[in-house]
Amino acid sequence: MIIGIDLGTTNSAAAYTDDEGRSRLVTMPGGGFSFPSIYAVDDEGRELVGFDARRQWQLNPNNTVYGAKRLIGRQYDADFIEEIARFFTYSLIRSEHDTVEVELAGKRRTLTDISARILGAVHEMAETNLERRIDQAVVTVPAYFDDRQRQSVKDAGAVVGLEVVRVINEPTAAALAYGYGRELSERVVVFDLGGGTFDVSIIEIRDNVFEVVATDGDLFLGGINFDQALLEFIINEFQQEHGVDLSQDGTTIQRLREMSEQVKIDLSSRTEATFSVPFVAFNDAGEPLDVERVITREEFQSLVQDLVDRTIEVCAGVIEDAGLRPEEVDEVLLVGGQSRMPAVADKVSEYFGKAPSKGVHPDEAVALGAAIFASALEAESGGAEQAVTLLDVISLAIGIERADGEMFEIFPKNTPTPNRKDLIFTTSRDHQRELVMKIYQGEDRIAANNQHLGEHNFDGIKPGHAGSVRMQTRFDLSVDGLLTLHARDVDTKKAVRHSLKVPGLDRVASDAPEPDDWAAESGDP
Repeated sequence: MIIGIDLGTTNSAAAYTDDEGRSRLVTMPGGGFSFPSIYAVDDEGRELVGFDARRQWQLNPNNTVYGAKRLIGRQYDADFIEEIARFFTYSLIRSEHDTVEVELAGKRRTLTDISARILGAVHEMAETNLERRIDQAVVTVPAYFDDRQRQSVKDAGAVVGLEVVRVINEPTAAALAYGYGRELSERVVVFDLGGGTFDVSIIEIRDNVFEVVATDGDLFLGGINFDQALLEFIINEFQQEHGVDLSQDGTTIQRLREMSEQVKIDLSSRTEATFSVPFVAFNDAGEPLDVERVITREEFQSLVQDLVDRTIEVCAGVIEDAGLRPEEVDEVLLVGGQSRMPAVADKVSEYFGKAPSKGVHPDEAVALGAAIFASALEAESGGAEQAVTLLDVISLAIGIERADGEMFEIFPKNTPTPNRKDLIFTTSRDHQRELVMKIYQGEDRIAANNQHLGEHNFDGIKPGHAGSVRMQTRFDLSVDGLLTLHARDVDTKKAVRHSLKVPGLDRVASDAPEPDDWAAESGDP
């Protein structure tokens, strides 16, 4: 059996397809369907995941990791860390591979390993619930994840013995949950505002063919940001009133953070809510001080208006990339817990000129869509006809660094997957035996400002004068949006030895099998 897993920033979920062909969510402890994406190390050095980690969060904030998905597979950048650190109470450090790691109880841990523990726990609960062994899963990721982040998710599965057979985008999975089996012919926008990330995808649905036309997003826009806006407002107001900075105590911050989230949730169904956290500090006389304040919906909305506006800016960019107008969209699907906020739904309605569809459950659609696709893959492996077709795109351009430092795009943004491109490169000096190709993913004109995916080193090149040796290089983009490279001498048709060095990943891939469909004639693309 192949299951679907929604690896979320704040909560994760798993789903499967039953014997009657219906997608169902896996029940978690306590009877719900969500599993907290939280990992911790307690005072005795024990690893805690999910509900156990959440229960001790207030008392152990410095050794409790939440929002790991935001950081997985990312390079370490000092400016980025300075900006993002205010959202977390645990330490973010630079690894020897120049990637982001965390330090818990004096020990370094990678975000891949932490995500693996969360995936493993969800996997184990699925096996317990379904009373059967499960070795494979389809795992969803934000559409805006790059190559390294997608590969890190696959690696996380491997750490706990779970084969991630496909990585699919969260908006695409939500569209599957909405449209599969309904014989639709619609153009839908999936507006996915979750706990930590935001994606927008325009998807053409034709029966059971789901084609992504354009996608964009922001990996640092989600419910956590909305919580943080209220948290910082409370801290600043308290300091102005009492002269005490509450941000210096990790335990207090965590108590305030949890109340910020609860007040935010309450204000989606009420016009006002009480922000109440007792005994947060002491005044000069040694008397305890409380945070006790009524927050109105209007007040909260003013605090987060820039975040809501940012979602519409991303929507406008996607609409433009697709060459459409907002009114040409048939349906808008709101996905992710933060999309429940009335101000978000109102802004979406205003921009698209129509009320959002109620055809999917914001919290369940992604996992259910992953299960639908998992079931289709399982049926195909058994010889059945293809039940569903996903035609996705990459959200960020992939290219190589030119000699002048600029980015030469191989695959532009919104290139369909799978895909491939053949290019001819020549040597730049006499008797050159090696070629180093730096690969990046992103939208900046300067290559080094984008995400560094790795370096491909080609050696064993035949000697010759500069420009006389030509190499055909094939760039293969998989259905998962992952890149592989091959190279051969144009004249001799012989493959060139190569290796891939990936920053932050403890592996070097080398001498991948030569494609069996190289052009037999000249070798030119």
